[in-house]
Amino acid sequence: MKNRLLLVTVITLLVVLAACGKDVPDDLDWEVQDFTYTDHTKSEYGLNDLEGKVWIADFIFTNCETVCPPMTANMSQLQDKLSEADVEVELVSFSVDPERDTPEQLVTFSEKFDADLSNWHFLTGYTEEEIKGFAESSFKTAVDADPSSDQFIHGTNFYLINKEGIAVKKYSGYSNVPFEEIVDDVKALQ
Repeated sequence: MKNRLLLVTVITLLVVLAACGKDVPDDLDWEVQDFTYTDHTKSEYGLNDLEGKVWIADFIFTNCETVCPPMTANMSQLQDKLSEADVEVELVSFSVDPERDTPEQLVTFSEKFDADLSNWHFLTGYTEEEIKGFAESSFKTAVDADPSSDQFIHGTNFYLINKEGIAVKKYSGYSNVPFEEIVDDVKALQ
């Protein structure tokens, strides 16, 4: 009986210690709402395709004159760093200007940043109102058309989503991007 109790205690201690060694981010705990949109290949792509995968999301548009080009360049750099670290992750960029951002336009935009489209999906195929509601409900971020121009107002964060479809952490995607922290956090969720 003593040996069995000792064995159970040791196993419990090992499980606790193993969990402590893995600092899994959980700052946000926001459930990503179900979606199925159109990606840059004109194929349906949605939450079901991301099931059981760690992924990073952002919001951009191809006609953007301010934050989107540097954000997309930063996402491309992050993609390279994740690849160098041999970390499996999906990247998803949601267009906030679905009327203009056709799949063809998204491909042209992605090429400017040397995006590897094997694990980076640029999404469109919804209405402006749909993406506005989705961004608010899933990522607690605003998306609005700028009434004084043809531009859009949107957040500049990168969002880390775990295998269960929960947004667990956000990072600046525009400036001072914490690349190494993101790579470490993705590793912790694997």
